[in-house]
Amino acid sequence: MTKFTKMALCTTLLLFIWNIALEACTNVIVTKGASKDGSCMVTYAADSHQLYGELYFHAAKDWAKGSMLDINEWDTGRYLGQISQVAHTYQTVGNMNEHQLIISETTFGGREELPNPKGGMDYGSLIYITLQRAKTAREAIKIMDELMQTYGFPSAGESFSVADKEECWIMEMVGKGDELGSVWVAVRIPDGYISAHANQSRIDKFAQNDPENCLYAKDVISFARKSGYFNGEDKDFSFCDAYAPADWGALRGCEARVWSAFNILGGENFDAEKYLDYAMGNNKTDKMPLYILPAEKVGVKELADVMRDHYEGTPMDFSEDVGAGPSRLPYRWRPMGFEVDGAEYGFERSIATQQTGFWFVAQSRDYLPDEIGGILWFGVDDAATSALTPIYTNITKVPECFAVGNGNMMEYSETSAFWLFNKVTNFAYLYYDRVAPEIRAKVDKYENDNIELVPQTDAKALRMLQNGNRGQALACLTDFSTDRSNLLFKTWKCLENYLLVKFMDGNVKLQNEDGSFKNNGLSKNIPASPAHPAHRERWVRGIVKDHGEVIKKNTNL
Repeated sequence: MTKFTKMALCTTLLLFIWNIALEACTNVIVTKGASKDGSCMVTYAADSHQLYGELYFHAAKDWAKGSMLDINEWDTGRYLGQISQVAHTYQTVGNMNEHQLIISETTFGGREELPNPKGGMDYGSLIYITLQRAKTAREAIKIMDELMQTYGFPSAGESFSVADKEECWIMEMVGKGDELGSVWVAVRIPDGYISAHANQSRIDKFAQNDPENCLYAKDVISFARKSGYFNGEDKDFSFCDAYAPADWGALRGCEARVWSAFNILGGENFDAEKYLDYAMGNNKTDKMPLYILPAEKVGVKELADVMRDHYEGTPMDFSEDVGAGPSRLPYRWRPMGFEVDGAEYGFERSIATQQTGFWFVAQSRDYLPDEIGGILWFGVDDAATSALTPIYTNITKVPECFAVGNGNMMEYSETSAFWLFNKVTNFAYLYYDRVAPEIRAKVDKYENDNIELVPQTDAKALRMLQNGNRGQALACLTDFSTDRSNLLFKTWKCLENYLLVKFMDGNVKLQNEDGSFKNNGLSKNIPASPAHPAHRERWVRGIVKDHGEVIKKNTNL
């Protein structure tokens, strides 16, 4: 029995309107003093039912004076206009650049009147353009502000994770409606701490005279006051209360994910029971801290596993209720909300979710040169049933299975990792408690093997770099990233075939000690009689309650 069991039994079902955006993302931030190897780390799950999982790549480039850059909205492809190009842009791989800068985001929406309908720089373009122009987190914050003030912000409210080799920041931003520009606050996470955000504004009151640790738009308070969002003294100003007042959905669907990440990594340093009522949407006054101390130093593997969470062992664990079906499925298909007899209900939204396009754990390592230090542990589709593979951010080309243009959401590709992982994962959804452990075993082995191999590759490339062979070092990193990605693709192709053979039609084929399938003893091509695991009691009781009188056996014949 977990420490939350008693509280869960006493929790009454809430009536609510589920109003959280479906395209909901999650970020966890780990400062260098909180990580096992002294790296700054950021996670990101790009969750959208329309986003294709691929690895964006832009080589460094010099631009002629007067060059212009077309801006197309990341979410929709809508053309927003042009901006002036800078003389030189840095290489970017996904959400990192060649200088080990990381930028990711979660959308919190905020007040519906604040997106600028004529704004020219959406949040996605803001990320990827800034990565091409900035070397450090502070420089990125400055450039993001300049772009917003110059071109306007058409997106809803955003929380950004901005990290480099030394510092990690959370920057929260909203537009100003019909006015050009944006209002924002950026807070540095103290070294040794971790933070997280998940589609709800998390910056509350902030230091207004500490530029080393807090930066903000000069009109962030005055604009709120002018707009009628705030009327107190400046010292009492709360960014989240003014620009994104929390409702039930913001707490249960968003802050609950932060609570879960803190619960996993914080241990005794995070009072999970104290903040459970807040996370479950029962009150919005006991806000969680913006950052906490982790119980132990965090590594890549521990951080990746946080992104696979479904609230296991907490009152929000939804793998055991009747809705999980016979196989304890920790997913609920959309729509998330529904109404029964005039009461409104909603399903949980965990960190791991089916609609992930791509996800990653990004590492910025100051103890290595930039050519080697930046590494993006990259994956596609649902984090719970996919593996991360190491991609160095100074590679010269992207592995084919992740390359932009290798398939899309409207076009299947046999060589696309996104489509392969979706095939395996969607099969897992049919028989989750049987298939998911098999997938997880492959995930763990693949990731743990790479965690051992990366330092060896670092050292090999470093020797080349120190000997003046920069091109050879980059080729080494490119080959390693490509070879490991190819191995991942091959492993999952074999896994797809194996899972289909073993679990086809709801059966479970018996296996020998060496993993081969048992035959019936008479023919090598006919399997032994398969196993049929018993149905779980809670599910069959639900069926009996709903339909029992129709299917009940007649024992009086």
